[in-house]
Amino acid sequence: MDRNQATGLILIALMVITYFTFFAPEPPPPAPEPEVAEQTSEPAPSEPAVYDSDSSFLQVKDSAQQALNLQKYGVFGAGATGEEQIIVVENEEVKIQLSTLGAKINEVELKSFKTHDDQPVVLLTPNSNQFSLALNSPGRVVDLTDLYYDHSTQTIGDTLIHSFQLAMGNGQYVKHTYKLGPKGYEMGYHLELIGLDNVVTREDLIYRWDDHIIPQEKDIELSRTNTTVNYFTLDGDFDYLSERSQGLEEEVLDEAVKWVSIKQRFFIAGLIAENKFSQARVSTLYDPEKTDQVKFAQVTLGLPYEDLKSGKGNFKYYFGPNDYHITKDVAEDFSKNLWLGWPPMIWVNKFVIIPLFDLLNNFLDNYGFIIIIMVFIIKLALSPLSYKSYVSMAKMKVLKPELDQIREKHDGDMTKAQQEQMKLYQQVGVNPISGCVPMLLQMPILLSMFYFFPQSIELRGKSFLWADNLSSYDSILDLPFTIPFYGSHVSLFVLLMTVSTIVITWQNQQVSTVQGPMKAFSYMMPVIFMFVLNSYPAALSFYYFVSNLVTFGQQAAIRKMIDEDKIKKVLEENRKRGGSKKKSKFQARLEEAMKASQQARSKK
Repeated sequence: MDRNQATGLILIALMVITYFTFFAPEPPPPAPEPEVAEQTSEPAPSEPAVYDSDSSFLQVKDSAQQALNLQKYGVFGAGATGEEQIIVVENEEVKIQLSTLGAKINEVELKSFKTHDDQPVVLLTPNSNQFSLALNSPGRVVDLTDLYYDHSTQTIGDTLIHSFQLAMGNGQYVKHTYKLGPKGYEMGYHLELIGLDNVVTREDLIYRWDDHIIPQEKDIELSRTNTTVNYFTLDGDFDYLSERSQGLEEEVLDEAVKWVSIKQRFFIAGLIAENKFSQARVSTLYDPEKTDQVKFAQVTLGLPYEDLKSGKGNFKYYFGPNDYHITKDVAEDFSKNLWLGWPPMIWVNKFVIIPLFDLLNNFLDNYGFIIIIMVFIIKLALSPLSYKSYVSMAKMKVLKPELDQIREKHDGDMTKAQQEQMKLYQQVGVNPISGCVPMLLQMPILLSMFYFFPQSIELRGKSFLWADNLSSYDSILDLPFTIPFYGSHVSLFVLLMTVSTIVITWQNQQVSTVQGPMKAFSYMMPVIFMFVLNSYPAALSFYYFVSNLVTFGQQAAIRKMIDEDKIKKVLEENRKRGGSKKKSKFQARLEEAMKASQQARSKK
């Protein structure tokens, strides 16, 4: 740059500075600050500032949002924006909240039940449950539970009907309909997809239900071992995930399914199809660290598109107690959600225990007394078997001196001792297992109680004596530590049951010929059950305790009826006549086994 150019630039700069210093116009006064609206509990979403009075900028912004909605949802973008409303529907038994966002269930409360700490039983909440309903549209997957729906209601007869509809023009719409009657735990659900053939691929809609199951009972561990997902296939097969799984349990079903239930110990949340679900995947996850949930359950179902477009998308929810009397009318084999044991225990429970319990419940409202009367009735019905068993024990008592002599004579040679004992039994006409058979016939009833009482919802929250809840353990002492396999509390009913069982065992051992490890094991069994049943419902251990007391009385009465001297004379007469000429199958097999054992020893 030469001197002239530099001089010119300096003069131009001085002119600009002089102009803006002395001749520039005054700036306009500042605009007044806008008034700040009072902030609501839910702050409005932030919007870009609009400085132009012309609405063109807003129109551009709305157009951009519509374009984004169209790209994400396609024709379903009409429901991309809106305001959520909660609709409360209820009858005598349930209170259900429905949401216009997703047309889905928001919360479910059972009005007739309380938790262990006297709070309402709430099966579903927005935090514990999530629903999704996904369909395939060309180029995208649309979750119908992300959309907003228009709500309407009507009443037909005594049934309240709530409809949630998303209209997209040209006769195209998605409609969810819920029906709740004045009573009961069932809520009808109908899903329609109309005029959408050109925007939806004809594939299954995927319904997913995630349930972080809320604890309702005092003992969360017992709740976890009674919580699972059950399902029933279109072919008529009932199945379930393992209740005692300590991790992830999962099952994928390619076959059609009729219903699926998330079954807790006392309550059920289930979905039933009038037609079918085309496929299913169910899972449960046990996490011992999460004390605010029993388990995490996930249900994924295929809803056939052809059913939804033709008006056959009929389903129903069941939110209610796991009560045999109610669930048997919900759907085919839905009552199997109440597990009553394997045969023959399930038959005993269905045709003996439950009818007897219901009969007594019609006249009494004290469940402790009902249990006592049940014990007396069952023991009376089984008294012929008890009598036969005790007579057999009395015969063994008469023979005990001779049996002891045989054992002393063949000390160390069990095979010879057993052979001579069997010979003695045959001489006097005694079958050594005749006392065991009556006891075995009583076992299904004793075991059926093991399934009935822990799941009997009638006992839930009912108190008796020191037990404030017969469906949970009765604790008379909370320990400052946890004993492995026992727990951190002491159940008095279990202690009484254990002591009475040991006394009965000792009394029976006085007339028993059992020796060695088996005799010691008979004393160990009550102790083992003391550990097992310590955290089980008080009703179960109370039943066993009362049963032991009645057994004492039965045996005392039978002892007075039986004349041991007369039995001894009968056995002697049998011996004189040459005893029983015909061996029982058991005796014959036992002798063959002893001979085979003796031959094997001689070869060595």
